[in-house]
Amino acid sequence: MSKAVRYFWRLFFFGVLVFVVFIAMINFNLFGPLPSLKQLENPSIMLASELYAEDGTLMGKYYTERGNRSNVEYKDISKNAIDALVATEDERFYEHSGIDGWAVLRAIGKLGHDGGGSTITQQLAKNMLEQGSKNIWRRGIEKLKEWIIAIKLERNFTKQEILALYLNAVPFGDNVYGIRNASRTFFSKEPDRLDVDEAAVLIGMLKGNNLYNPRRNYRAAFDRRNTVINQMLKNNFISAADAAKYKALPIDMSHYRKLDENNGLAPYFRDVIRDELKKWCKENKNPATGKPYNLYEDGLRIYTTVNPRMQLYAEEAVAKHMPVLQKVLSAQNSVRKGIVWQDHKNVLEGYMKNSDRWENMHDDGMSDDEIRKAFNEPVPMKVFAWNAKREKDTIMSPMDSIKYSRQMLETAFLAMDPITGAVKAWIGGIDFKTYKYDHVNINTKRQVGSSIKPFLYSLAIEESGFTPETPVQNTAQYFPGSGMVPAKGLCGGNGDTVTMASALAHSLNCASAYIIKQVGPQRFADFISQINIPTKVEPYPSIALGTCDLSLYEMIWGYSMFPASGFSSKPYYISRIEDKNGNVLARFDTKRKEVISQATAYTMCRMMQGAADVGTAAGLRTRLGITEMGAKTGTTNDNADAWFFGYTPQLLAGVWIGCDDRFIRLESGLGYGGKAALPIWEYFFSKVLADKTLGIDKQTKFVQPGNMKIEGTYDYQNIIDKTPPPGAEGVDVGNGEASEYMDTTTQHVPVDSKLSNEEEKVLKEATQNNTKDSKNDKQAPPPPNDKKKKGFFKRLFGGKDKE
Repeated sequence: MSKAVRYFWRLFFFGVLVFVVFIAMINFNLFGPLPSLKQLENPSIMLASELYAEDGTLMGKYYTERGNRSNVEYKDISKNAIDALVATEDERFYEHSGIDGWAVLRAIGKLGHDGGGSTITQQLAKNMLEQGSKNIWRRGIEKLKEWIIAIKLERNFTKQEILALYLNAVPFGDNVYGIRNASRTFFSKEPDRLDVDEAAVLIGMLKGNNLYNPRRNYRAAFDRRNTVINQMLKNNFISAADAAKYKALPIDMSHYRKLDENNGLAPYFRDVIRDELKKWCKENKNPATGKPYNLYEDGLRIYTTVNPRMQLYAEEAVAKHMPVLQKVLSAQNSVRKGIVWQDHKNVLEGYMKNSDRWENMHDDGMSDDEIRKAFNEPVPMKVFAWNAKREKDTIMSPMDSIKYSRQMLETAFLAMDPITGAVKAWIGGIDFKTYKYDHVNINTKRQVGSSIKPFLYSLAIEESGFTPETPVQNTAQYFPGSGMVPAKGLCGGNGDTVTMASALAHSLNCASAYIIKQVGPQRFADFISQINIPTKVEPYPSIALGTCDLSLYEMIWGYSMFPASGFSSKPYYISRIEDKNGNVLARFDTKRKEVISQATAYTMCRMMQGAADVGTAAGLRTRLGITEMGAKTGTTNDNADAWFFGYTPQLLAGVWIGCDDRFIRLESGLGYGGKAALPIWEYFFSKVLADKTLGIDKQTKFVQPGNMKIEGTYDYQNIIDKTPPPGAEGVDVGNGEASEYMDTTTQHVPVDSKLSNEEEKVLKEATQNNTKDSKNDKQAPPPPNDKKKKGFFKRLFGGKDKE
């Protein structure tokens, strides 16, 4: 053997030895840490946390830009996507063990001109290690690390698991990560439903997710897609005929929909519970990292109690009714001519100075006078509008845009199961994209008006011996230190009395003042706290008329005690939280507390039906065909706030309407709770009752205590005045159906929730298949005739009639 040959072999074996030692050093973390086997089995790829409705519908996500991805199992990925990936990125994927020697030699021999030598497994390792140095020597070390991890991955995972891991991790165009998000974004479908051409578009983007993004560079994306299809043909995944067919198709971008905070179901709800979820994460540690859970990166699955169809029915009601009210408000002279702002110029000044526009101009060095001048110069802009696009292009000054925005009537809606407290629908405003402020949550409080009266009446029944038949004075009452309550408004004459049931049905302020005088303002304030309403209410006599500010959330919480047989049910909306692997981390359930007796709750339910029959919401029960229900309207001073609460034994819902600036209000009769708020409630309930899959039965009755004598129906003719007494809330309140107040003349206004095409189709089909016209349903019995019968309360407990 020649000397040269001996030197060659010595050099060769020395090189192999050095290479092996070098690999060993890398493996023992001398060139930086490598993932452990445990970390490989549980990759720490950032995952978005997902929020689900009660039926499993994806409502939305919480994520950072890189964390906007969702895991999907191999079985839930289209075979077309798998075939396209293997054919394009790693033809011998099923044959090698992580490193493709032939591909490496080819890459070295042709200097990478025919593609690199990395396998799918190596690319996965690169993503897991987050590598990609531009320095040639560092990149060499990184490449060796990738080889080591690739071999470990092949030893510990099946080929199917590696493919799923890879497709869950890789970036696609538009900052979309993972095959599931990419499929939803570009084609509005789940990844298991991708056709050949769609799969080829997505896999084609992996070579350059910006260059081959069909939204940005259609021609390049089209050619790249066809290259992928050719590779699938070459590897016998599709036939020549299919390849020709798919290559001839254009790339359909009509279903493109980028997920953001404005998209998804119940956007206000998702935004409100974000803080609650962040608090939970801070208080609970992730065992995999030893650190608190990260809502934006740990891939949590949060399951809520929201019902998708109920949510959409509620949003439909808002979209149909609010345009009608807005037209009325905008047509008022005080608003149309700007009179409403004459005494509130300081408010406008505050809004102007707190705007982003003011801040940006100030940062650009403009003086206050220059900025004020600019605020009065018309410029093109886009503003919210009640139309098919929920926006319009217009030209107006920034100051006028502030007025336009503040003059928009807002609304809030909350529906829940009164027994369990499970929230079913949540609407925090008219348009989340434009108006982020939520009006449902516990921190958003408004004057509640007459809607507080059922709490006062239940206290009087519970502790002061009142009954529905108890006569109460319908006259203003004097309170030392407070004067007359109510201070103004129509009451009956001296000595005029009405039954307690009639006073509640017609929402008589003077009668309520009489009742609080009997129970005491301090005791009523304490009682409000006793029924679990967190806000402290000061013990002024005027709280009998609802002068205090409470949130819709609190009011629903308080009203739950009536249909729930005396138990106050706290509204809850998260049922459980799981980690990314489906392990349950926390469960949440009903929090109930008995606050009044079952007898009082039942009496209030039956008495509150008066409003829905002959009172401030007259005819509502009959129109809906409900056997038993309770209802209460609420209107505050000068119509600044309109409320409506109603419930059946199975479902409770409340509505609020008003402007964020309380000095902007409806001046017509539409401002009363029976006209402004009731139509939304009625439309929602009509849709819910017609949808048989929701299980809300019109014929269900409230649970009657065993110690109450069961006889007949409520005798309104004896107890409740059919003609509103002096001081009844509103004028012409409650007359007419919800449809009379709904928008039927303008173009269709879509709901606020923005669903994918696939989600919309599923929900629409479910609704069409399970919803029937309720006109043929049995109608509720109308109020009894004028024939005199025993009093209701005495028939329940027995006893003689009054002479």
